[in-house]
Amino acid sequence: MIILTLNGGYFINAVAKEVSPTDKTKVRPTYLILGSGSFGFALAKELRELGKEIIIVDKDSQKVETLREEAYDSLVGDVSDPGLFDVINTKNLAGILILSSDPKANKVALSNVRKKISQDIYCVVRAPDVITMQEMENMGADLVIMPPRVVAKSLSRSLERAEAMRRGNKLTQWFESNKGKKLAIVVHNNPDPDSISSALALQTVADSFNVLADIIYHGEIGHQENKAFVNLLGIDLYRAEDVGFTGYENYALVDCSVPGANNSLPHGTHVNIIIDHHPLGDAEIDADFIDIRPNVGATATILTKYLQELNVDISSDLATALLYGIRTDTLDFKRNTDSADLSAASYLYPLSDHDILDQLERPSMSIETLDVLGEAINNRQVIGSYLLSNVGSIRNRDALPQAADYLLNLEGISTSIVFGVTDEKIYISGRSNDIRVNLGDVMKRAFGDEAGGGHSTAAAAQIPLGVFSVAKDRQTLLRLVNESVMKRFLTAVGMEDDDD
Repeated sequence: MIILTLNGGYFINAVAKEVSPTDKTKVRPTYLILGSGSFGFALAKELRELGKEIIIVDKDSQKVETLREEAYDSLVGDVSDPGLFDVINTKNLAGILILSSDPKANKVALSNVRKKISQDIYCVVRAPDVITMQEMENMGADLVIMPPRVVAKSLSRSLERAEAMRRGNKLTQWFESNKGKKLAIVVHNNPDPDSISSALALQTVADSFNVLADIIYHGEIGHQENKAFVNLLGIDLYRAEDVGFTGYENYALVDCSVPGANNSLPHGTHVNIIIDHHPLGDAEIDADFIDIRPNVGATATILTKYLQELNVDISSDLATALLYGIRTDTLDFKRNTDSADLSAASYLYPLSDHDILDQLERPSMSIETLDVLGEAINNRQVIGSYLLSNVGSIRNRDALPQAADYLLNLEGISTSIVFGVTDEKIYISGRSNDIRVNLGDVMKRAFGDEAGGGHSTAAAAQIPLGVFSVAKDRQTLLRLVNESVMKRFLTAVGMEDDDD
């Protein structure tokens, strides 16, 4: 019989092959690890480095002896033996980790834990495959792990970190080699908080390398929240019509990726930097530096990561802008949200000005927005679960997505499309919560790759009036636009307008 002294001052009597179920001497580990194979031992090592109290149980007496030599509290025992818990004080256990390589023994051990100890204690179990994983979950395991998956996830995270470092180094090299040259940071037409805040972040990065950069846009900042956003944070933006592009040696596209496609940069312009989160589709692009991540919910998330990687100071105003950009583009983390968006928001939250955020969330609604919303409600046409509404002539296209968001809340509606006409273009905005519909793809099929696009749940299109402009009067124009948009959209989703 061997007498072991454990860290907690307790004793346990152990024989060479098994734990005596009659011995009532208790130990008090924080975590109990059943099975000390390579995976169990690696976890035990990590937990000890974190200052956790642990005890390891394994049926191999030689392994146990080796563990004791390395100062691990351990004992010989069969993980499936129900008497095992008679010699261990389980009162203060934070968790039990059943990690042997024998799935049958692990199932029995899990059953013993739930019967003899508690239904509430946190229990992690190792499984060899998905079927066994599901069985163990049904038996009451809080977490079931498969070591190959754990290794794969760890490796993928390491690769992501390596890729992030590589991108950060490449961006640094670009700025280092372009000091003294003026940079135009171009955002998409009628920019939203995500594009504006992303451009502001890239401008801040440029400034840290002593590169002068301006933010350039085309269209209107018409949405009342967007106006408040720019005014409250004092963001300097320049109209493309006012400054042109001849005074710049380098160009960056932010929250868009193709010159001339929903941005004011002339077609064919060589772009130096492209940072975006929208799917590229079939378009071909060429730039010195490209970072497009369609899995991420906001371009502001990508720029936040660069600020962190490059150790650039983030002011309260910039943090507020980026956090608001992420929140608006992910619809408060309810749309197209990735773990990277949550991580970036968590980092920015304590740095942000929450008084300004409160003001941004409660702007007054303009009379025109209210009028557009009223027209959208009155003119709605429902076909199945699709709602389409022509609001007629508009001055402020930013009212369209607000109307589409509102109409999506109507009972029985899974996709809402709102469109209106200016003197030059037809503007279309759509929202969807139908998992069967990728709205960005639908917009491209209906109105062309260059005119339409977006995400699966939020998309838009802009169509030049073209042949419609020859209409004799405004009413004829609106009628022709209505017929064309309805037909093309419904055809793209596999339906036909009732009027056909």
